Amino acid sequence: MSRPSSPWWTPHIHADRRPLLLARGRIQAALRGWLAGEGFLEVDPAALQVSPGNEAHLHGFATQMIGNDGLGRQMYLHTSPEFAMKKLLAAGETRIAAFAHVWRNRERGALHSPEFTMLEWYRVGEPYAVLMQDCAAMLRLAAEAAGGRELRFRDRVCDPFAEPERLGVVEAFACYAGIDLMATILPDGSTDAAALAGQMTAAGLRFAPDDTWSDMLSRVLVERVEPNLGQGRMTILDRYPAAEAALARPLPGDARLAERFELYACGVELANGFGELTNPEEQRRRFGLEMDEKSRVYGERYPLDEEFLEALALMPPASGIALGFDRLVMLATGAPRIDDVIWTPVAG
Repeated sequence: MSRPSSPWWTPHIHADRRPLLLARGRIQAALRGWLAGEGFLEVDPAALQVSPGNEAHLHGFATQMIGNDGLGRQMYLHTSPEFAMKKLLAAGETRIAAFAHVWRNRERGALHSPEFTMLEWYRVGEPYAVLMQDCAAMLRLAAEAAGGRELRFRDRVCDPFAEPERLGVVEAFACYAGIDLMATILPDGSTDAAALAGQMTAAGLRFAPDDTWSDMLSRVLVERVEPNLGQGRMTILDRYPAAEAALARPLPGDARLAERFELYACGVELANGFGELTNPEEQRRRFGLEMDEKSRVYGERYPLDEEFLEALALMPPASGIALGFDRLVMLATGAPRIDDVIWTPVAG
């Protein structure tokens, strides 16, 4: 289905899109049933928050909340229900999930919508590897609910019933880019941009003079690594550098790495999972670094959610993950654009 020249609400365009939207409903029902069978409680986090999230390259939508006194207070639409859901974990919930509408500015394209649906779930007291098994089960259910046996994006195909590939980020950089990533990470977890720049030059990869280590890592990931992931079977890209995992626990045995993974199918990132950090002082420090970088690059910073940081002190050890539900529907139905599987796409 190519991008329509007429609005989505035109009857003949809606008739073309309707089978995809009905498949979306079946997939959501199947996932809800699976979550209920696993003992998850579906929750409904508020979207209006004091902070949209504190990652440097995530951009929120700001608004004014006017009180009864007529005074305004800056608020944001959340980029993820994470802060609210972790507060529920601190309150005593142990296994929760949400299909949440989320908003991210500066994002529009075949795989991006400014407003989209995120499926996020948390397991208290369970290792983050269990989330990988959850993902595999959900991708199979999505394919079946859509009436097929494969996931597809453009000319790329993934068999969700095949055993997933689990690949470390360090191994992926060595395999697909010829880069020794650990040689650019210092023992304390800090990073060496000059060392990575030297390896990128040797590998024939270009970068900007003012690129940070994180910027260069993203370039390698997008240009050399991601196109090879999730081909034929899903890939779990695991054990990210700690510098790229602001909300994750350090990996036991090597604090330079973190309990973070991303799920790929057909070269498309579908989910981002963590062994969750529960140390409020460390979380505050990491958020500060992220906001310093945001200020340097974009000239703005977002406030911290102080209640979230307070709640972390009460939150038990947990693992959590966010999955792009619309992208999953895209791949299960073979739709070429995210707007094709959203009931009422954002204008513009």
